[in-house]
Amino acid sequence: MFIRMAEKNKNLKKALLEEIEISNGINVEIKKSKVIMKKGNNQIERSVNPRLIVKVENNKVIISSKKTSRKEKKVFGSLVAHIKNSLNGLNEPYTYRLQAVSVHFPMTLFHDKTSNELVVKNFLGERKDRRMKLVEGVNVRINKDIIEIESYNIEKAGQTAANIEKATKIRFRDRRIFQDGIFIIEKPGRSFL
Repeated sequence: MFIRMAEKNKNLKKALLEEIEISNGINVEIKKSKVIMKKGNNQIERSVNPRLIVKVENNKVIISSKKTSRKEKKVFGSLVAHIKNSLNGLNEPYTYRLQAVSVHFPMTLFHDKTSNELVVKNFLGERKDRRMKLVEGVNVRINKDIIEIESYNIEKAGQTAANIEKATKIRFRDRRIFQDGIFIIEKPGRSFL
């Protein structure tokens, strides 16, 4: 019985392998333990876990692993998702949309390009402006109460949107009454309206 179970386990464990197609215009290089993806002036770098093997052959990124333990599967799946997101972002930038909601006091928004900050004036009647530092490599457009964030790197765009939402978080007040703030209403693949 022990021999049969061992044979079954050997058959179940197969090496992890994924091939990702590289679209035209994107250059992918592997240097030491990094995958570097470039298109024009845009560049995204990803570090590779030493448990994985990454190659570029025939206009494809090939990711593989000899072991199939839980750790390898987690790291493998994460790297595959990150590389797919990076390649998609280099083709078409990711866009996040946020909406400014003001119930009590009308707030005004503007992008200070010299210091690369988003400035919110008169938030909850505060005299001091709220300033949010924006991540480099992100384009911000403001149209009245809608903020659009665009970047080829999904992590930078998402982090910028989260920073803006967090900076206008209200504390020590009843959220049922004070509903002011800036909230994410749309992100890649999802809409909240």
